[in-house]
Amino acid sequence: MTYLWVKAFHIIAIVCWFAALFYLPRLFVYHAMSDDETSKERFKIMERKLYRGIMTPSAIISVLLGIWLVSLMPSLYMAGGWFHAKVTMVLLLVIYHALCGYHLKQFRDDKNTKSHVYFRWFNEMPVLLLIGIIIMVVVKPF
Repeated sequence: MTYLWVKAFHIIAIVCWFAALFYLPRLFVYHAMSDDETSKERFKIMERKLYRGIMTPSAIISVLLGIWLVSLMPSLYMAGGWFHAKVTMVLLLVIYHALCGYHLKQFRDDKNTKSHVYFRWFNEMPVLLLIGIIIMVVVKPF
């Protein structure tokens, strides 16, 4: 029973994390396009609150609950190559998360040099990771 509760909260945390991972880079797109000071300051506030208030706590909770799941049933996870591929993609997602933090600081300090086109492409990266992670967990291809 504990396993199912942990799994449910893990999924909830992941949904929250991905919602923020999809929205923050979209804010970066609009921020990069803005040219008035009022808009830039508004985006800085929105980006900071999303990153610190939702995205980072959701990421931490997702990872901790994921570790807890593995500790509850290690044989279920450790034997499959799918799990190792999933963990690799989660690590890439954590790196992407950190890169979002880097871009947030660049915008905060008015040092961003990337265009809105860059951020439109940047915004697609978590989608690819989400697809891969879901396929690994549901299909378990290897």
